[in-house]
Amino acid sequence: MPTETTKSIFWSGVRDAAPFILVVGPFGLLFGVVATESGLNVLETMTFSILVIAGAAQLTALQLLTDNAPTIIVIISALAVNLRMAMYSASLAPYIGPAPLWQRACAAYFLVDQSYGLAILKYEAYPNWNVRQRMVYFFGTIAPVCPFWYLATLTGALIGTSVPDWLALDFAMPITFIALIAPALRTRAHVAAALVSIVVALSLAFLPYNLGLLVAGIAGMMTGAEVERRTEEWAKA
Repeated sequence: MPTETTKSIFWSGVRDAAPFILVVGPFGLLFGVVATESGLNVLETMTFSILVIAGAAQLTALQLLTDNAPTIIVIISALAVNLRMAMYSASLAPYIGPAPLWQRACAAYFLVDQSYGLAILKYEAYPNWNVRQRMVYFFGTIAPVCPFWYLATLTGALIGTSVPDWLALDFAMPITFIALIAPALRTRAHVAAALVSIVVALSLAFLPYNLGLLVAGIAGMMTGAEVERRTEEWAKA
């Protein structure tokens, strides 16, 4: 990549993230609708969405609350769904760790699947970027995604149950994760972790309160770590 200005790097992030609006919009709209159908008012819905800014965890918590699940189960399940953010943070730390504290704090708040997926691929592709360039690109990726998430959530909360069923807004969640995860399955460890997670999640789908997802996530991480360890041992042998 030729020498770039801060502005060009920022807009590169915006362009890369722009296609995700096609799924973030329906995803946010879905949450807004489901939240109001579950009894939350517009203010509560928007507060939930702005403070948490994690669609999958929000829908998980909302569903469990609607099912009258114990509070501790709701909290643990939401945290488990968002556990991937800790892994995202560890993965990004070598690239943006030296950034000023306020920038890292903002990045932590805006760390979503889209911003991570785009950023880590770009950082690996252009290792010569300095910390400032990396942060500028990161904030470029969230510029179209996060504001649109808020807007879509607000729209869903306002229109509520008037959304017709034939729109099938719930398609947005699986499509988002497929688009993010599929390109990231580049190693045996990644593939093994994904396969084990899928098998365990389907096998334990009968457990109440989606507890099977917790077990599946842990099993997937353990599998990925073990395959990674063995791969490194084989490479050294």
